[in-house]
Amino acid sequence: MKRAIVPGSFDPVTLGHLDIFQRAAGMFDELYIGVFNNIRKTPFLSVQDRMELLRQAAAYLPNVRVVSFDGLLAEYMLEHDIRVVVRGIRSVTDYEYEQVQAQAIRSIHPELDSIFLLGRPEYNFCSSSLVREIIRFKGDYSRLVPDNVAEFLKNN
Repeated sequence: MKRAIVPGSFDPVTLGHLDIFQRAAGMFDELYIGVFNNIRKTPFLSVQDRMELLRQAAAYLPNVRVVSFDGLLAEYMLEHDIRVVVRGIRSVTDYEYEQVQAQAIRSIHPELDSIFLLGRPEYNFCSSSLVREIIRFKGDYSRLVPDNVAEFLKNN
């Protein structure tokens, strides 16, 4: 069984994320969406809320599993027989960052690999950080996130 993981904070999940999940799910038998707490950021949503919103948003993808993990991504991958990391790339800056991360993982664990999926142009400007900023200034973020996320954010 070919497994891959798309790791991220997904705080909150956007339509750009969902596009990457959908495309990656078509490439692998099982796709893990790995939610982690980014220690460099103060979370907007709890890990539990992010996981539930992801489960709802990706419910139409039958081979997707939403999980959370602590520690090193590579260790989680090895423990769960996952050999590929999927990363969405929106810009040259994203590529440069992700390339370093992929090379670091591969240098320590040559059996693990990464693939990069280019973001669709209509989502390339969109990020969780942008959504959070729009929320803080009481703007309309509904066209940037899945419907279930927009509803959750509106009510919380």
